[in-house]
Amino acid sequence: MEEIHKAIQAMEAQKTEEAIDILQNYLPQADEEERFTITELYIQWGMLEEAKMILQELMQRYPKETELKVMMAEIHIDLNEDEEAIGILNDFTPEDEGYLEALLQLADLYQSQGLFEVAEQKLLTAKQLEPNEAIIDFALGELAFSNGEYNKCIPFYENAMHHQPVIADIEVATRLAEAYAANGEFEQALEYFQQVQEDNPEVMFRYGFVAYQAQRNDIAIKIWEKLIDEDPYYQSVYPLLSAAYDAEGMPKEALEMAKKGLSKDEYNKELYHLAGSLSHKAGDKETGYKYMREAVALDPGYKKAVLFLIENYKSDGDYEAIIELINQLLSLGEEDPNLYFELAKAYEEEEEYEQALVHYQTAYPSLKEDDAFLKSYGYFLIEEGRMTEGRKVLEEYLAIDPSDTEIIEFVHRLRD
Repeated sequence: MEEIHKAIQAMEAQKTEEAIDILQNYLPQADEEERFTITELYIQWGMLEEAKMILQELMQRYPKETELKVMMAEIHIDLNEDEEAIGILNDFTPEDEGYLEALLQLADLYQSQGLFEVAEQKLLTAKQLEPNEAIIDFALGELAFSNGEYNKCIPFYENAMHHQPVIADIEVATRLAEAYAANGEFEQALEYFQQVQEDNPEVMFRYGFVAYQAQRNDIAIKIWEKLIDEDPYYQSVYPLLSAAYDAEGMPKEALEMAKKGLSKDEYNKELYHLAGSLSHKAGDKETGYKYMREAVALDPGYKKAVLFLIENYKSDGDYEAIIELINQLLSLGEEDPNLYFELAKAYEEEEEYEQALVHYQTAYPSLKEDDAFLKSYGYFLIEEGRMTEGRKVLEEYLAIDPSDTEIIEFVHRLRD
């Protein structure tokens, strides 16, 4: 063992090549116990192929030694040689010492290959052997949860939590909270989130989000405020916390939180949208428009912000602003036919009828089954003296909405 200790000391001194040379030179004369120790060191140092070669030799000498088989299977798994690992693990029999561990590893491998039923069968076999083993219930819960079977996973998680609250550094309460939340049982989910001990930012975010979904904004605000205090750069929380403040009738806090979020993430279109909407609601229209235009500048296809600007410019009677906005979006490659429709109506309001006609005509092929568009377009054509075209468009409108008596009478008068 003296040479092995030298190798360990060399590795601890970060003399990697020297450590490896010592073991490789000593290996031919090492006894079986020393070979096993060298194998463990190779695995620890990431030299899996070298470890595999020694293990193969040891397994030939001791074919019934289950510890060697488990080590070899783990090496195959680490090398992404799943089929080889499955072959070894399937050789285990109920009489073998490592049978339970082999079943668990097989279940994990089959699950990774998408063979969920086979994986479940291995775990259920393991559960028959050890009905109260928390890790088996937890694995069954994880398998069901990954398949979206939330009702099915909950009893397994509950059994696991009863015997062992923390498994593989995971608090089982967080899994139960997520499972109940995914099932739409938010109050039950909140109860389990309250039992979680660790201050994990991701768990805190999900806790707040479930509370927000359950319309418990008071809980969401409390949890998210704590999260931001601990991790000011957890950017996903700012728009949601701002929205939670707004839902609780706290518009000043909502706007401040949106601004605070923008100071951490200046490219967040949702925060610009929120800041714009909240500023506008507070009576500061110009600032609201400024924020909203920033959102559109970041993403010209961001429909919420575009629609906000168009509808509010309409309320202000500022059709020039609509024309400027939409022409800018079209120049950037946005091809939504509704933009042409809105542009046509804006030009119509500005009495630029030739431009209005061009954009109505552009929108028509895509919106010829949209009743609001056809009605507006038909009236426009009639007012422009294009009687035949206008009547045809209004007849297309009536094919969609035959109950509009006003248009029916209007079309009859046109025919007469």
